[in-house]
Amino acid sequence: MKILLIRPRPHRDTIGLQSIMVCEPLELEYLAAAVRDSHQVDLVDMILEKKPLQFFIQKYRPQVVGLTAYISHIGVVKDYARIIKDTDPHIRVIVGGVHADVVPEDFLDPHIDWILSGGGAAAFRRLMDQGAENTPALGEEKIIKGDAEIPAFFPDRRITAPYRHRYYYIYHRPCALLKTSYGCPFSCTFCFCRQITRGNYFTRDLDGVIEEVKEIAEPEIYIVDDNFLVDRDRVNRFCDLLEQHQIQKRFLIYGRADFIAGNEKLMARFAQLGLRAVIVGVESPNPEELKQYDKKSGVEVHERAIKVLAQYGIDCYATLILGLDWDDRDFRRLYQWLKKQRLRFINLQPLTPLPGTDLYAQYRDQWLVPRARCEQWDLANLVLKPSRISPRRYYFNILKVYFLITLNGGAVGQNLKYGFYPNLKLFPGVLRITWQYVKKIMRG
Repeated sequence: MKILLIRPRPHRDTIGLQSIMVCEPLELEYLAAAVRDSHQVDLVDMILEKKPLQFFIQKYRPQVVGLTAYISHIGVVKDYARIIKDTDPHIRVIVGGVHADVVPEDFLDPHIDWILSGGGAAAFRRLMDQGAENTPALGEEKIIKGDAEIPAFFPDRRITAPYRHRYYYIYHRPCALLKTSYGCPFSCTFCFCRQITRGNYFTRDLDGVIEEVKEIAEPEIYIVDDNFLVDRDRVNRFCDLLEQHQIQKRFLIYGRADFIAGNEKLMARFAQLGLRAVIVGVESPNPEELKQYDKKSGVEVHERAIKVLAQYGIDCYATLILGLDWDDRDFRRLYQWLKKQRLRFINLQPLTPLPGTDLYAQYRDQWLVPRARCEQWDLANLVLKPSRISPRRYYFNILKVYFLITLNGGAVGQNLKYGFYPNLKLFPGVLRITWQYVKKIMRG
């Protein structure tokens, strides 16, 4: 069977990190690995392509098209499915991805034949081996539910060979993705991760992980576990294997602040073995908000973690959630705290209760952006109405904090340590995101 896997291009109204990072579609590489022995598989990354979708459908003439999606892609993939069926009504269209794992009914559409929800690679292989010939009418029977599982094989990175030199994450370029665990053992109220694996947490055998690392050509590896810093013994074992196999890579990971603050020696060791940056959910400098989010760690712990990372030359990419009851004073306090911590890489996210999280039911009647406009549910657009200032003022404050933190002299000097060319490459993306916020401010 001829299969075409497609990573969709985000909607123009989505404010996304894709302007400053484009990483490989790891989930599609796993699908390709699952079926490559029995079927012909090709991949198109529409984020990097300039030609229209019809061109690739006519070029590859697939029997099946597989699409991956986040919540902000719902409308996009439905449009893709319509275009595919208009081009050739006999093509079977299959949709999967993290949002389909949690809310698969969002993808019910006459032009979509199957929706994979959980256990994507195994379910996809079974469906392809069966031929995917007979599809049901519109309804929940289109949804194929599987169990969250860890694939027993490596992703097929050969299928993205034409694009690999263009995959990067900010200053990490070229960059490959690696997944060593699925799910998260913590239960933050805003987080989508636990819902994807139905509350389960799975880890891969580290010997197998190291074998995969050896096959990765890129010097930079982004470990996309929801939280790599869970088990001290496991992280130490990973460091042992890096030393034993004399692996020289640079790593970007997700990690909790309480682990970093409580394991300074281990973080120092990891830094010597290539740990370059950690994405840390700092969330808020307000203790009451941290309790609301069920972070189970306090502001002092977060500040300690930031200092530990700085001490050992590890960049801290801090993510923060902006409260809906914030006013100008709260944004000023945030700026003063960020400045005090000397943070320069920040991601400011207005509180977004994603479907499937504990917060969703609490706010479901307060939408500023209805669910139908899913392209704006990107953790950057306001989807709930602020209670104390206007949306225009709220966006203005977001942009102001970004500029004050990222364009001060110290931050610019630190960024230049990566070289002039990498900063120049990022500049158009930064301008694009800035313009999107400026338009939000003008429109109010």
